[in-house]
Amino acid sequence: MRFTFLGTGTSAGVPVIGCDCDVCCSPDPRDRRLRTAASVSWTDPAGNPRTILLDAGPDLREQSLTHNLTRCDGVFITHNHVDHVWGIDELRRFNAVMKAPVDLYAEPRAMDELRRVYKHIFDRANNVNDSFVAHLIPQPLAPATPVDLHGLRLTPIRLLHGRLPVLGFRLDAADPACDAPWLPLAYCTDVSGVPPESWSQLEGLTTLVLDALRHRHHPTHLTVDQAVDIAQQIEADRTWFVHMAHDLAHKKTDPALPDGIGLAFDGLTLD
Repeated sequence: MRFTFLGTGTSAGVPVIGCDCDVCCSPDPRDRRLRTAASVSWTDPAGNPRTILLDAGPDLREQSLTHNLTRCDGVFITHNHVDHVWGIDELRRFNAVMKAPVDLYAEPRAMDELRRVYKHIFDRANNVNDSFVAHLIPQPLAPATPVDLHGLRLTPIRLLHGRLPVLGFRLDAADPACDAPWLPLAYCTDVSGVPPESWSQLEGLTTLVLDALRHRHHPTHLTVDQAVDIAQQIEADRTWFVHMAHDLAHKKTDPALPDGIGLAFDGLTLD
């Protein structure tokens, strides 16, 4: 069982196009950040390999090649913003390799937007040419309603991204064979606030993955200080920050964080 940070950057990624700041020009590979996403790979109780994705952003092709992802047993969508879903077209390659459809999990509001943007996928019969498009099976999500998948349990957590309600996910072992030292884990990207009803789902965590955009205020993301405050309230054994802008240099920012809290980086794997 392993959890991989496929990307840890904000919507523009790092380096940012046309920017010559110290972070964008940094030789430190930890300062190169693709758009935020993650994968979970494990062997199910029957001995079969499994992989799921948490979001499918515009860097999914590069992330999949880098980490040798050759299957996808489900994609769990936090919300329908471009930097989290504009890699959905790439899922067609997993269809071809696996010779099977891919389950796409999202709450109804986000799914409606995906159907609108990806009409060529969800309304394939009306395409002018019957071209190579992804074969996806929509699966609805609801906050606090768990999904058990091949020995892993994913529970959607209601979070706030500015005024937009989004989802995070709590991961637990649904079968003892699928346990891992980093479970339970909560994946909470694109967060500016945690509603009162969601705090109970963040109790007893071993690992917390949390939005920490930059030091300056932002209306829809946590600052580093705000993220530290929330992390200290949750008291996970280990907290990793993601969705970071080019304001944060890894070498400078990471050592200044409290014990047990750190900046994640692309390719970091928990196993």
